[in-house]
Amino acid sequence: MSIQQTHGHVLPARAAAKMEAAMAVGSFAIGTGEFAIMGLMPDIASNLHLSEPQVGHAISAYALGVMVGAPLLAILGARLLRKHMLLLLMLLYALGNLATAFTPTFGSLIAFRFISGLPHGAYFGIAAVVASSMVPTDQRAGAVARVMMGLTLAMLLGNPVATFLGQFFGWRSAFLLVGLIAVCTIALVWRFVPDRHDEPRSDPRKELRAFTKPQVWMALSIGAIGFAGMFCVFSYLAPTMLDVTRVSPQMIPFGLAAFGIGGITGNIIGGKLFDRMQFRAVGLILVWSTAVLLFFTFAAGALWSVMLAIGLVGTMVALAAPLQIRLMDIAHEAPSLAAASNHAAFNLANALGPWFGGMAITAGLGWTSTGYIGAATALVGLGLYLLARRMKGGD
Repeated sequence: MSIQQTHGHVLPARAAAKMEAAMAVGSFAIGTGEFAIMGLMPDIASNLHLSEPQVGHAISAYALGVMVGAPLLAILGARLLRKHMLLLLMLLYALGNLATAFTPTFGSLIAFRFISGLPHGAYFGIAAVVASSMVPTDQRAGAVARVMMGLTLAMLLGNPVATFLGQFFGWRSAFLLVGLIAVCTIALVWRFVPDRHDEPRSDPRKELRAFTKPQVWMALSIGAIGFAGMFCVFSYLAPTMLDVTRVSPQMIPFGLAAFGIGGITGNIIGGKLFDRMQFRAVGLILVWSTAVLLFFTFAAGALWSVMLAIGLVGTMVALAAPLQIRLMDIAHEAPSLAAASNHAAFNLANALGPWFGGMAITAGLGWTSTGYIGAATALVGLGLYLLARRMKGGD
């Protein structure tokens, strides 16, 4: 049974669009806050007297915060109204990023990035449930993709702007910007997300029972492993462009924008593919992901080809919406926890990608080794997808 059918509450198209846009601004804040550190890796390393792989630990700390916070906050907030949870989560995100902007040491940077990550997955999970519950059944993946559009717009606009600000006004200004966008989101969610006092409250015990289903864990594993390759390449994109492509630092925001264009394209295509192909869309996207990650290793030497390759790697975002809806369908008794856990899985990918890439770079394999490692993780994800199809409950 779909979520929309359970709630029986469909908003008029105009009101639904305003609601989705309000939540998408929060997605934009989170996307900018999550990815800004990647474009500013050389600046942060220089300012705090660290190596780039050490700054990669701060990326992993954020991802760890998402993994811890997504299921924990979804369970703790299960009996609250979803709108109120969205407001509280965005307040915590604002505070975490403002604290990052004033961090004095590497240790506090790690701590504040962990805190900033805590509300990330729960926000996306609850926003996905809210969006999909207020549109017709055959438009659910599209509604989730529109909320997620804020994340991909952050790749196109937010991250390059944050990187530009960080290069000229200091890296801390980027996180001040994220904090301000999060505060704006609080006002928009308050104004445009409906108060649904009749919505069914979740039972934490039922939510947890849904996670006894093997297909739930297969979907989470596909996201955690299959998506790691994108973060493996993206996390070290700035130093790769500086040392392999040999461009000036001013070109890095354009590389990030190319990634964002790919992300927006992939986000739109991913939603449409799932509405048409259902779970089979995931396998197709993983095959594509393997190909574009391999292409990146050969394309990094020239500016035109690395821009194309970065854009193609960005299209891997297509995996997000299909796995989100897949989880919400197979764990329909636990939609908030399932949707939040999807982002925990993707941020496990965000932790594994920089870690795998950092090990390869530290071992002397070069910056472009991230493409080979990323392709290997996409292939493992494809294997998990094929296993899920063979198991009971696979489509």
